[in-house]
Amino acid sequence: MNKTILSLFAIVLLFNCSTAQKATEVKDIDKAQVKAAMEKALEWQEAHPIFAIAPTDWTAGAYYVGVARAHKATKNMMYMAALKNQAYWNNWQTYKRLHHADDVAISYSYIYIDRNEKRRNFVDLEPTKKFLDAHLYEDDSWKSGKNPGKEGKDILWWWCDALFMAPPVLNLYAKHTEQPKYLEEMHKFYMQTYNKLYDEEEQLFARDMRFVWQGKDKDSKEPNGKKVFWSRGNGWVIAGLALILDDMSEDYEHRPFYEKLYKEMAAKMLAIQPEDGLWRTSLLSPESYNHGEVSGSGFHTFALAWGINNGLVDKKHTSAVKKAWNAIAKCQHEDGRVGWVQNIGAFPEPASADSWQNFGTGAFLMAGSEILKLD
Repeated sequence: MNKTILSLFAIVLLFNCSTAQKATEVKDIDKAQVKAAMEKALEWQEAHPIFAIAPTDWTAGAYYVGVARAHKATKNMMYMAALKNQAYWNNWQTYKRLHHADDVAISYSYIYIDRNEKRRNFVDLEPTKKFLDAHLYEDDSWKSGKNPGKEGKDILWWWCDALFMAPPVLNLYAKHTEQPKYLEEMHKFYMQTYNKLYDEEEQLFARDMRFVWQGKDKDSKEPNGKKVFWSRGNGWVIAGLALILDDMSEDYEHRPFYEKLYKEMAAKMLAIQPEDGLWRTSLLSPESYNHGEVSGSGFHTFALAWGINNGLVDKKHTSAVKKAWNAIAKCQHEDGRVGWVQNIGAFPEPASADSWQNFGTGAFLMAGSEILKLD
């Protein structure tokens, strides 16, 4: 081999190494661009309202949690205006199913407004109190445990999504009203869900009892033999944990449980993050739908960034979180719409560039709110 060929071979190797490094290189965060992307997402979503059942349902609740967190991070009054506008038109109401955790998620935004509103008697939290009192203290068919069915409906929060919908509201309401009894009830029901749905081996939550590993039920595993763990389902849980810990007193007796659970799930999400930054809808079978999904990824990114910002996740993982945000940001359309959001469901399914939901925008805003705080 002559010197010319050797030289060319060396150049090719150098080129391949440099391009490989660029392929995995983590782009720095431009916080001005993050703010601009968040504002565009809000503007587009406000101009294109959507909800599953009613303006006070869980989809709106999750979206306006994102709006509240965006306001908390930026103090931009456009977010507060959106919060107050929806609360006014909702007349501060929850949705009507008093024993269903989904239907109080909207109250997180109401409580947040009250904690930041200087005018007295502007916010009406009486509908929230009515819901919480009925939810916690009245009997219902789920609490009775008589008809669990295949999904395991024998506890109040029988599906993992519920851990985002009600516990952060109860936790914040207890703090805001200085009534710890609501926090104690939250912990009691949280433990019921944890004990049924948390897989200690995988450090992930099954969506409901249909997906608890039994080894015989075909619904309990993926084609690759792995257990079924839904990205957004676990996103609901870990994002809810970050919200809970953010508002929970440092000296609350059960706080160590929530910190431990958060750290376990955070470590798992970091360990299974795909190379391109976006988690797949099926966490342990990414090949089932080999494309990233934004709602689950948004919630994971929010929670992990929150952990770094609050000392529960080592800062060495900052690059992984930046990678996730950069990948999420690429899923936003030029007009502000956030794409690649799996539609309403209860297990891993595909998404597309054009699929969107308001809770996907909420996850996007939540992720951006903590990305802005990274060093």
